[in-house]
Amino acid sequence: MKVNKIVLAYSGGLDTSIILKWLKETYQCDVIAYVADIGQGEELQGLEEKALKTGASKVRIEDLKEEFVRDFVFPMFRANAIYEGQYLLGTSIARPLIAKRQIEIAHEEYADAVSHGATGKGNDQVRFELTYMALDPNIKIIAPWREWDFQSRSELLEFARQHGIPVPVTKEKPYSSDRNLLHISYEGGILEDPWAEPPEDMFTLTVSPERAPNEPEVITIDFEKGDPVAVNGERLTPAALLGKLNELGGKHGIGRVDIVENRFVGMKSRGVYETPGGTILRAAHRALESITMDREVMHLRDSLMPQYARLIYNGFWFSPERELLQKMIDSSQECVTGTVRLKLYKGNIIVLGRKSEYSLYQPSFATFEEDRVYDQRDATGFIRLQGLRLKIASMLRNRE
Repeated sequence: MKVNKIVLAYSGGLDTSIILKWLKETYQCDVIAYVADIGQGEELQGLEEKALKTGASKVRIEDLKEEFVRDFVFPMFRANAIYEGQYLLGTSIARPLIAKRQIEIAHEEYADAVSHGATGKGNDQVRFELTYMALDPNIKIIAPWREWDFQSRSELLEFARQHGIPVPVTKEKPYSSDRNLLHISYEGGILEDPWAEPPEDMFTLTVSPERAPNEPEVITIDFEKGDPVAVNGERLTPAALLGKLNELGGKHGIGRVDIVENRFVGMKSRGVYETPGGTILRAAHRALESITMDREVMHLRDSLMPQYARLIYNGFWFSPERELLQKMIDSSQECVTGTVRLKLYKGNIIVLGRKSEYSLYQPSFATFEEDRVYDQRDATGFIRLQGLRLKIASMLRNRE
């Protein structure tokens, strides 16, 4: 394949560090190292210098933090999306944004190809490439893990040593990690044994619940139309708000998950995740929905949540079906406005209260004390009609 210029989604980790050098040697063309800043923090330090030394003709570091939270994380959390009951999709939701900006940069730089560091066994290759196809069907896609002769990360480490490329994976840190404003994930290496307990010194965003403060902390979160807008009464930008919740959740040991998930490509994979702010946010959002959403609307939305989560996990963010579901989800959030009060304590999130001017909870109807708005005798006919089909089925069984 003849290629004139490549934009590589570059993180400075083991895979993309090797890939940058390999692309330069294999395709003999300019390679632009594109770094998406979505909250990696100190991991971004020195990346420009490192990429240039490894062979990049140009480095572009793009600050996408606000867009990431506002246009990707918050829409997903309006749906309370969760994959297989535990995974809050921190890596999955980042890939479509990274790939979207990568295509835009390819157009700006007149590049005819894009490349990524995802392996041929993982989900990320699908997420990146489905986004490329959705946004530019004519772009050339280079997936080195499906092209080169390297068979393992051990071989990559040897290649890096021979070429003097510094990489963050060592014998002292025998696993890979991926970080953004929503979470940090760990996989591979010592974590490939699902019986092995993750080492405590691996965790970055959270303290262990045992080491969390002995005193609980009470916080409030304000929402407008399903999106959080303030913490403890202070209005914050989307990225700043999620960062604040990460700080609070991490302090109290909230948001650690250790799961074996089903990858889209067919195999099971063990992953360990820290999602402190997202875990708090989901609990608060559900609490507010409990008083502001109609029962049948909530049940219908919840029935579609697994499908919505699978679409994100499998890489179909820019698909017509996800966009259709998003419109329905966003419509359901019109009245999800109000405040939730939470207690954070040693890995736990305890809802203390919720209030909203759009609350559907009416004490005059729900009270166990005397009331003048509900005639309990009305329930007799309601129950009889609900049980009619059960009575008929029972009569038939008894006759037989």
